[in-house]
Amino acid sequence: MTERIIFIAVTIIAFGILTWSFSRIFRIINLLKKPYSIKNVRERLKITLKVVLGQTKIMRFPIIGFMHALVLWGFILILFGSAEMMFDGFLGTPFDHNPLNDRAFSILGIIYDIIIAAGDIFAWIILILIIAFLIRRNFLKIKRFQGKEMRHKDHKDASFALFLILLLMITLIGMNAAYVVAAKQVVHGVFPISSILSAFIPIESAHTIEIFMWWAHISLIFFFANYLPYSKHFHVFMSAPNVYFSRTEPYTKMTNMESVTNEVKLMLDPNAEVPPIDDTSDPERFGMKDVEDGTWKNYIDSLACTQCGRCTSVCPANLTGKSLSPRKIVLDYRRRMEEKMNGLLKEGKSYTDGKSLYPDYTSFEELWACTTCNACTQECPINIDQPSMILEMRRYIFLEESAAPSLINSMSTNIENNGAPWKYSAADRFNWADNLKISINNEETEIKVPLMSEKVAEGKSPEYLFWVGSAGSYDEGGIEISRNFVKILNHAGVDYACLGTEETDSGDNAKRAGNEFLFQMQAMMNIEVLNTYKIKKIVTCDPHDYNTLKNEYPDLGGNYKLIHHTQLIESLIKEGRINMNTELLKNKTITFHDPCYLGRGNGEYNAPRFVLNQIGKISETENNKSRSLCCGAGGTQMFKEAEKGDKEVYELRTEELLKTACNIIATACPMCMTMMKDGIKMADREKDANVMDIAEIVVKSLGI
Repeated sequence: MTERIIFIAVTIIAFGILTWSFSRIFRIINLLKKPYSIKNVRERLKITLKVVLGQTKIMRFPIIGFMHALVLWGFILILFGSAEMMFDGFLGTPFDHNPLNDRAFSILGIIYDIIIAAGDIFAWIILILIIAFLIRRNFLKIKRFQGKEMRHKDHKDASFALFLILLLMITLIGMNAAYVVAAKQVVHGVFPISSILSAFIPIESAHTIEIFMWWAHISLIFFFANYLPYSKHFHVFMSAPNVYFSRTEPYTKMTNMESVTNEVKLMLDPNAEVPPIDDTSDPERFGMKDVEDGTWKNYIDSLACTQCGRCTSVCPANLTGKSLSPRKIVLDYRRRMEEKMNGLLKEGKSYTDGKSLYPDYTSFEELWACTTCNACTQECPINIDQPSMILEMRRYIFLEESAAPSLINSMSTNIENNGAPWKYSAADRFNWADNLKISINNEETEIKVPLMSEKVAEGKSPEYLFWVGSAGSYDEGGIEISRNFVKILNHAGVDYACLGTEETDSGDNAKRAGNEFLFQMQAMMNIEVLNTYKIKKIVTCDPHDYNTLKNEYPDLGGNYKLIHHTQLIESLIKEGRINMNTELLKNKTITFHDPCYLGRGNGEYNAPRFVLNQIGKISETENNKSRSLCCGAGGTQMFKEAEKGDKEVYELRTEELLKTACNIIATACPMCMTMMKDGIKMADREKDANVMDIAEIVVKSLGI
């Protein structure tokens, strides 16, 4: 009875402290903004089971991933035994009582035996793996465990948490082995490994060892549970909820700012119907300056972070020596929240201590080094969304401080005045279509690119709108892509039209720069034109515009079916509408560079490869598909000076592509093509390899 009372008292104290820790977290969550609509429960449960239980993302590194997965699966099995120990403690029943009547003849009894046996085996597996993890962390110099954001106390915390898990397994194994000896012939459960170890335990002291190990194990469980909220290993609690609440939309979709939407609607139309403005409360800050400006998903992201460094290890900015580390962005948020938490709990959002997340923790240089490639998000084992924090701080810099890099300001001015990121006249937007000729039976025929206004005036409704985009209209490489793609459309007899000078910049780069007002103005103007023409299908050669029109325009009333030009070309091949000359490039080796906003952002890896496989031999780079390295142009990088580093991102990517000994570097994005061409020049390898968009390769193969 005394032991039972002590156990109940210890349990109440342990759970009381844990409840207090979680209550503080929930109070902070209630202070923060809602990130997005939490719906699609079935899809979220499916993702959680796949990522958390199936460990699919951590298995991207098979060996160490499988080791970690074994630890997780083992813990889940051992939890059943821990739950039984809790019941024993509360009920005062001995550890060796029979939990099931007629267990030997019961299906439940068989299941119980299997679970106990599996737990006994996994206790040893976890023990061995934790020792391996401790050696790996403390004696092997793993690069991703290092970094300017990793303090000495963080390394000590990681080792201490692993040491606690080691003790948990030692006490569990000792308890099981002692129990087998103490129980003699009446052993409840199956202990395949502990039964072997029991040979080393004296019979006369077995019961004492069993009781000691029982108390040591349960006490360690209570201590470990209360230590976790203040440790990097808080992911033990937070991983599953963090994955469940993660975004189900494409990585590259940026959230819409509804407060900006209402203002832009009024700017474009003073008579527009918008929700009434609440004048009784303080105006909400645009973007994120400090932790209280973030969402509760940003907060649980920071709590769930394991500090594993997988995000930073794949970040193109970090790989090229720039100051950005996605892990630091997340840790900055958590450390700043820890510093400010007590004040926020006492005084609410009005509390200030004279410091802020930006720029006291996260610097200007770090934020503007991001290419928004989302390699970090792709690699994170628990779906942390690092770019969302970066982009929210960019929004603050642009909208609240008007302090973006000077070249970004120039880009924004150009978009506002000219409808493009460059200083070109909006009247010249359709010049790319001049003097366009196609070869038919070795005779050149001029192509007149149809305009949507002309088609509608004739009472026609083309199947596709070809969205050219700013790069396809003004950039030298982009113009060649547009012209080649139009040749393919005409050769295959595709019913299409363009907007011509009615088209204006999609606003993609403005949005990634944090200029939400300009993005929404551009988007709403485009949506009005598109909806006036009742556009249903849009095909484009620009993955950035593809992403924006597909994922971000719907928030503003623009709902269209988006097709990337490689997807349409794939369909035309499968339908037999284009037949290419496979002999033309038979002896050429092609490598393909996956555009971030097409591949990682929107999951399209197969269409470009299908097309290229019809023409020549593909030699894949070491990092391809979802692991592809960014070209360095995204996130407005193409329109500004790069931050200081060892080299440019495009140099690193080009070097990797050239290692395949390719003759052709194929791309499917005008910005990627520009960057790869710069990389070829920088490497002085223009004689060895050509950079070509897939549309150009197809045109050459068709001989048109």
